[in-house]
Amino acid sequence: MSESQLSDGERALLLKLAREAIDAAVNDRPLPPLDLGQLPPALCEPGASFVTLTEDGELRGCIGVLEAYQPLAEDVRVEAVAAALEDFRFYPVRPKEVPYIKIEISRLTQPQPLDYASPDELVRRLRPGIDGVILRDGMRRATFLPQVWEKLPDPADFLSHLCAKMGVSENAWRKKPLAVWTYQVEEFHE
Repeated sequence: MSESQLSDGERALLLKLAREAIDAAVNDRPLPPLDLGQLPPALCEPGASFVTLTEDGELRGCIGVLEAYQPLAEDVRVEAVAAALEDFRFYPVRPKEVPYIKIEISRLTQPQPLDYASPDELVRRLRPGIDGVILRDGMRRATFLPQVWEKLPDPADFLSHLCAKMGVSENAWRKKPLAVWTYQVEEFHE
């Protein structure tokens, strides 16, 4: 990542804020106020994050944003609540599940456009395990975090699955130029 890494203490604080936000939200309590004046400066700067929830090693929710528009600490809280309650792939997290949920936070760098002249060049320019990828086709857009490379290590398969996630043909990336951006993440978890 080009931005400086968070300290262990800053990471622990973000994980604590995410857990508190999830606990409040699933129990229909308002989020506790966030006093930015009491937080380390790095957590008050604009930041983009994804929060991934797992239960017994299985995905339970994952939601985030691609571009920073609010303080990182607040963004993590918002994405944690959304991952728990708004991921359309899963029913909302129930209060009894909260103790069993594991939280992973991915802090994103600013996405950068990736220019390429052919499908083969696109495959060559991707860096498995390093790059998160955003594909766009008109109004459709989808992303995979760099962690997805663990399950889809082949760049062609990665792109095909990402096209399917975007709601277009798996071969769309081979048939026409798509807008592509890459980003990196600083990932940490409980």
